[in-house]
Amino acid sequence: MAQKPRSIFEEVAAQEHQRPAAQPGLIDRGRGGARGAIRIWLMVLFALVFVMIAVGGMTRLTDSGLSITEWRPITGALPPMNAADWQSEFDKYKAIDEFQVQNSWMQLSDFKVIYWWEWGHRQLGRVIGLVWALGFLWFWVRKQVPVGWTGRLLLLGGLGGLQGAIGWWMVASGVTVGEGTTDVASYRLATHLGLAFVILGFITWYTLLLGRSEPDLMQARRAKEAKPFSMATGLMHFAFLQILIGALVAGIDAGRYFPEWPLMQGQFFPPDAFSIEPLWRNFFENPGLVQFIHRIAGYLLAIFGVVVWLRGRKSAHAATRFAFNAVMAALALQIVVGITTVLYAAPVHIALVHQGLAVVLWVLIIRARFLAGYPVATSIKGS
Repeated sequence: MAQKPRSIFEEVAAQEHQRPAAQPGLIDRGRGGARGAIRIWLMVLFALVFVMIAVGGMTRLTDSGLSITEWRPITGALPPMNAADWQSEFDKYKAIDEFQVQNSWMQLSDFKVIYWWEWGHRQLGRVIGLVWALGFLWFWVRKQVPVGWTGRLLLLGGLGGLQGAIGWWMVASGVTVGEGTTDVASYRLATHLGLAFVILGFITWYTLLLGRSEPDLMQARRAKEAKPFSMATGLMHFAFLQILIGALVAGIDAGRYFPEWPLMQGQFFPPDAFSIEPLWRNFFENPGLVQFIHRIAGYLLAIFGVVVWLRGRKSAHAATRFAFNAVMAALALQIVVGITTVLYAAPVHIALVHQGLAVVLWVLIIRARFLAGYPVATSIKGS
């Protein structure tokens, strides 16, 4: 019996029936990796680095940074375990200039206080390194790192390792015998703090990128607002410079001099601003001149911040406008806290708030820059 010819439409229908159903977003999913999980991991790293900066500030303000006179990345993870160990650490500290010149009154109980601050600071650095290493290996072994992100995540680990080396380079400048040195070199402290803010900046930028899908970012990039983006970039660099100058102030305790504002000992320019020889050392070591530079940079940063804010608030996107408003609010608050820090001669609690607000301002500037470069589309109804 002859088989009845099949209709062409029947063949097409059968082929369609056999074809697997399309899965939307499959390509993006394959390239995206574990974006959400990596973003959470980066947020944990951000929180740890933020705490690290706060503990570092406390270590500096309590003059604890030179209490551990050796760099032992592995064995130093364990604190002194008995009375003999504590006495050994104290004896090492008593041999350096800071004890001889400044802290010869200390007993072992006093030494333990500053030792724990420095040990905690170093221990936190080890924890950050461990969290980064375990997280990176987890995502890398499971092949969950998004395409193009391996180098970025490795960069964070490399900068973290460099930060540990710079930390010891900084401490070593103050561990001296017979030179009369009682503090670390201020420019080394500025390098150490500056790199911490660089690391925070990268983590912030990466977190913002991972919060959006690749197709969304590609589309948003086409709507980039070039002028606010470039101005936010300039503000970011200016704020970073002010952070470095602030570290110079902290490095020589310049914030505890001239507790008045807007003048300095009744005049605009501080007295004896160039009393140190050679001349260039005054820009790093003269408390009056260093604080004066920090003040002037603060005024200029405030003026430029207002200019950037006025431009940013004209953005066509609500999220971008809000981001620039947040920057302006944080900048205004930071100015008030900065002046308060000066008037009260930089007490520990106010100085820590001033440093913490610097982190907040830094992150908000980066966020405003990101939203200017990758605007979040606003519907006509929403606007």
